[in-house]
Amino acid sequence: MIRGRLRAPRTTPPGEAVAQPLTPEEHLAAAKDRLRLPPVVAICGSTRFMTEMAEADVRETKDGKIVVKPGCDLKTPHALWAGPGEAEALKARLDALHRAKIRLADEVLVVGDYIGDSTRAEIAYARSLDKPVRFTHPEVDPDA
Repeated sequence: MIRGRLRAPRTTPPGEAVAQPLTPEEHLAAAKDRLRLPPVVAICGSTRFMTEMAEADVRETKDGKIVVKPGCDLKTPHALWAGPGEAEALKARLDALHRAKIRLADEVLVVGDYIGDSTRAEIAYARSLDKPVRFTHPEVDPDA
């Protein structure tokens, strides 16, 4: 809309390619480029490896990357998920949040020497989005 008016439709001469609108992912990539953001890496893995994830965060940050990773370990008692059913309800929300972190990321780093069902699903999701996936322990790559 231009000053309250609809923009006139553009006509394309015969044989000329019509530009396709950008996907949300392409808009995000373009915005990251315009903002000159460093690469974003999403750390994935079992929460049993929270210490290793923190170390990976330090290494990736030192290498100039923005790091996103799990922020809650539901296996460790905490007042925020102490009530009956609170941990399960929170897990569903945290899983959705982590998938958003994977969408935001340019690549994924899987930490640890064990891949459970949740991590396996995150790896499959990242690969379905054509995100590069690295492993601290390449032997656990389910597709290797």
